[in-house]
Amino acid sequence: MIDWLLRGSAEEPAIEAGGRLIPVAIRRLPNSRRISMRLAPDGSEVRIAMPRWGRTDEALAFARSKAGWIAAQLERLPQPVAFAPGMELPYRGEQLTLRHQDGAPRRPVLDDGELVLGGPQEALQGRLRRWFESEARRLLTDDLDHYCTRAGQPEQRLMLSSAQRRWGSCARDGTIRINWRLIMAPDHVRRSVVAHEVAHLLHFDHSPAFHAALDEIFDGDLRAANRWLKREGRSLYVLFG
Repeated sequence: MIDWLLRGSAEEPAIEAGGRLIPVAIRRLPNSRRISMRLAPDGSEVRIAMPRWGRTDEALAFARSKAGWIAAQLERLPQPVAFAPGMELPYRGEQLTLRHQDGAPRRPVLDDGELVLGGPQEALQGRLRRWFESEARRLLTDDLDHYCTRAGQPEQRLMLSSAQRRWGSCARDGTIRINWRLIMAPDHVRRSVVAHEVAHLLHFDHSPAFHAALDEIFDGDLRAANRWLKREGRSLYVLFG
């Protein structure tokens, strides 16, 4: 069982860093032996994992001791984007130019390095997000079928995720969830996440057998994909939060 001290409670813990009061979400893990911390991709909260028996005041003291690091990470967060014609949009590791054109369909159309659409400009963000999600579902479905075949597994159910802290997950019933924002990453990065979750159909852990299965089914460079996510993953939250 995993116990959470959730945001939004009447006694929500928080710390001050970078001139801001930042909520702290504490996760207690049965197998954890130490305290670890990360900042949410959008900077909305500090996330701490600790042993089940750990005390909240210990977690907060740890976070306060890292206030300088947290402030530095907040400074690195991209600023909110104003959607406007001519802006660049990341798609499959490349950049598309957004072009708004009177008389063009409201649904975006991909045209030689441009993403063209019509309709009211004040509604650009919502329509663009729906297009990105649709593209994610199309490509991720193909990816999932591909890696299930390589793993000798039947087709599994795909669900798109909007998680702020996970790129993918595999449930015990075989349902696989993949973060739709990976449509903005290079293809090999997106596919590495799908292959990772498919490998969990064979081994529901991170044992040596799991990693051997993942190396077997993934037709790419896992280390390069992981390095890209570690270095650039936070940037995938810039456009749509």
